[in-house]
Amino acid sequence: MPVTILVTGFGPFPGAPFNPTGPLAQRLARLRRLCLASTKIVPHIFPTSYAAVDRDLPKLIAKHKPDALLMFGLAPRVRALRIETRARNAVSLLPDAGGIALRRLTIAAGGPAALAMPAPARRLLAAVRAASVPATLSRDAGRYLCNYLCWRATEAAGKKGGPQVAAFIHVPKVRREPVPRARVKNRPLAPADLARAGGAILAAIAVSARR
Repeated sequence: MPVTILVTGFGPFPGAPFNPTGPLAQRLARLRRLCLASTKIVPHIFPTSYAAVDRDLPKLIAKHKPDALLMFGLAPRVRALRIETRARNAVSLLPDAGGIALRRLTIAAGGPAALAMPAPARRLLAAVRAASVPATLSRDAGRYLCNYLCWRATEAAGKKGGPQVAAFIHVPKVRREPVPRARVKNRPLAPADLARAGGAILAAIAVSARR
């Protein structure tokens, strides 16, 4: 059965002039594997702003009618991929890349404290680890744009005709230059590591969306 997966990343934001999730989304859209033969992959890079999420996500879902959402965001302080399991009803007062802050503490006034993300988190965790990339499950997506997208995507998945799966993966900073051999054991992840993990996640998402 054909499956459509919307794969997203973010652009730069204050403190992160290079965001590896945008190139990752584009790279995964070019991935060719037998298990993805009947899978349409639609890449999208969100400008790192609340308005962009609210504007673009509904349009993308209406246009492409994806069976699954696979979203990536940068968490500069982490060392391993984090597979998010919840979207928090919380917003940071920090401005987005456009200088806009929401000036409120919750996403949905009067809503629940958190929403469970509709994703096979443990299956994704196993897929990443099988690709020899460190990963963990997370119950806290923060309060910035990544968490905001988690919430909006989970809302969309709960609507009639919405995607069956909505998964969000936080990735660490990647090295852009070779690392000295003495530091290989604890080396930062490289773009190739992210691509390998992303491909494993994409394959697992495709299987789940077909069920």
